Amino acid sequence: MPRTPVTPDDLDAAVRLATTTFHDVSPEQWERAAADSEWTCWEVVEHVADCLFYYAAQISTRVPPTGAVPFSWAPRRPDGPENIVFADPSAGTAGLLQVLEACGAMLSSLATTARPSGLAHHTYGASDPEGFAAMGVVETLVHGLDIALACDLPWAPPDDLCDRILARLFPYAPDEVGGWQALLWCAGRIDLPGRPRLTKWQWNGTPVD
Repeated sequence: MPRTPVTPDDLDAAVRLATTTFHDVSPEQWERAAADSEWTCWEVVEHVADCLFYYAAQISTRVPPTGAVPFSWAPRRPDGPENIVFADPSAGTAGLLQVLEACGAMLSSLATTARPSGLAHHTYGASDPEGFAAMGVVETLVHGLDIALACDLPWAPPDDLCDRILARLFPYAPDEVGGWQALLWCAGRIDLPGRPRLTKWQWNGTPVD
């Protein structure tokens, strides 16, 4: 049975889940350490926004880059993430989530308009616009869990969305479970019966069709 492609609408849905779930997070909660991370919850959102912006940049140029678009990355603090994009702390929760939404919209728009078969650089292998959109969904959903756990908020991405991501990026996905649980295992967040939690993992963004 043919797989169902990942679309820009899938990325929009993932970002919308994050912005609606986290819109009431308090300043104190943003300073908590995110689950499975040495970064704060605020820094994790900045990291996700940064990834979405970077993925958009990779597929934005007339001639696809053979290496990373040469932005300059730097952390705001010694142990923080190295980003291109940061949110103004004085803008609070609304501003942080607006940065996330804007970066998601950039990637969604470029994934819509870029040549579908065009390839651009990624350290895990050259990928197409669909692949970069799928990577953006993974960043948003998996790191969204890290924030939700730290802030005691519900986080339950739809299984059908996760299944499309698994089919596009994770050839090693388990076949005995699917959806969100399978994506969590592939991303090293949980163990499954007979499958220990992964300590190293990465997706395969190269085209599958």
